[in-house]
Amino acid sequence: MTASAYPEINITTGTVRGRREAGPAVFRGIPFAQPPVGPARFAAPQPVRGWDGVREAFAYGPPPPQATMPGAPPSVNDAVGDDWLTLNVWTPEPDPGAGLPVMVWIYGGAYMFGMSSDPGYDGTRLAESGVVVVTFNYRVGMEGFAHIDGAPANRGLLDQVAALEWVHENIAAFGGDPGRVTVFGESAGAGSVAALMAMPRAAGLFRRAIAQSVPGTFFSAELAGDIATVIAGELGMSATVDDLSGVAPDRLVAAGETVTAKMRQFEDRWGAVAHTPTPFSPVVDGEVLPATPWQALADGTGRDIELIVGHNRDEYRLFVAFGGLLGQVVEEQATTALRVFAPDGGRAYREAFPGAAAGELFELVQSDWLFRMPSLHLAQAQAAGGGRAHLYELTWPAPGLGGVLGACHGLDVPLTFGVFGAGLGAALMGDPVSPEGQALSQHIRTTWTAFAATGDPGWPAYDAQHRLTQILNTESMVTSYPEETSRRLWHDHTFAPLPRQ
Repeated sequence: MTASAYPEINITTGTVRGRREAGPAVFRGIPFAQPPVGPARFAAPQPVRGWDGVREAFAYGPPPPQATMPGAPPSVNDAVGDDWLTLNVWTPEPDPGAGLPVMVWIYGGAYMFGMSSDPGYDGTRLAESGVVVVTFNYRVGMEGFAHIDGAPANRGLLDQVAALEWVHENIAAFGGDPGRVTVFGESAGAGSVAALMAMPRAAGLFRRAIAQSVPGTFFSAELAGDIATVIAGELGMSATVDDLSGVAPDRLVAAGETVTAKMRQFEDRWGAVAHTPTPFSPVVDGEVLPATPWQALADGTGRDIELIVGHNRDEYRLFVAFGGLLGQVVEEQATTALRVFAPDGGRAYREAFPGAAAGELFELVQSDWLFRMPSLHLAQAQAAGGGRAHLYELTWPAPGLGGVLGACHGLDVPLTFGVFGAGLGAALMGDPVSPEGQALSQHIRTTWTAFAATGDPGWPAYDAQHRLTQILNTESMVTSYPEETSRRLWHDHTFAPLPRQ
């Protein structure tokens, strides 16, 4: 084991120098692909050129171009430059012979925000549990997910594959076992995890997966192409590489923001997507992503990958709060939400929840459509395809902000990383963090890292007969899937690629 405060590691492209911080050794800002600018703009990620000497890996690389996420600080990374495709490694034992399990985090952010330098994704506490932790940047928004003529689809997903290929080639030098790689992510990161399980290019790059709050939004090529056309039209251009490759990234970000702000105007063309907070999602293009994760897994594509998947009980309440609608939803808004998102337009929801107020129905149907049922159906698809899936639901209510948010979207992130004083986690977890919150976080970290090491999270696999589900709370337990009413309402629904209307 290297005892140096500044360990040096030889990787395929050169030597990097990290430093020990509160135990684990940390290496930041290591490039895993060439900057995607100039001739490489909107292209698949290209291999990194090597360097001579020792490269200091002390600082995070700059984030990919993006607007500021609602509710996030104005900036969590002041680094500038176009070297967006970098990664970071936390290792408790930077020894090539250590053979530790590896956990690779994919951030969320509606496929339009996110950066690995977010302080909420600090891997120190996970690494202290005896795993090597990797976080990385991938292109978001127009750069990563717009369906542009002349460019490969799903460039953000291709960036993720490139990062995993880097891990496969280099992680042993940091003490990791390339044969025990677990990808884990939340929200758009969980959607990415699900997509990677369905992608031929990612086959063999990871053994296990943890998908926390999988979104059900995967686009058809026709829908994604029309959205890109509208965004490019804001700049008086067409959605082609020839037109857009010379446009400054911040102008593309601004055009995307403009369209996002007026998406309701496009309901006749974009359907339910017009009622969501993002015009970007993975595209089922038939090549990079041949099918939706639900179809691919049901067909057995991911049967050799061990999976944990789950959701939070009150997913959509965070978005209700962001919109200033807590306690303010009226009947007309609930009716619209049921018409847009419910499988049958809402009649069955009203019958199944006869005493529910407008606000409850508004939140419930969007929680189900966007996160809860896609996550449940992913477990069902994995089991149907001959694979193993372990299902969970987080029910512990967030104590912050007066306790009004319940077990809302994003609460699982600070619990997973054990980082409570940064970003949204600081608001959700309260100050000081309660002993119950600390204990639940420790339980989740222990469970996730044990799964990364052995494939066993400590509760039985999901099957169609028993539907056993781990409830994550101060007193965790295993029970039959608790959202039975919603499960029945969505039983026959297929999460197909969203079409252009």
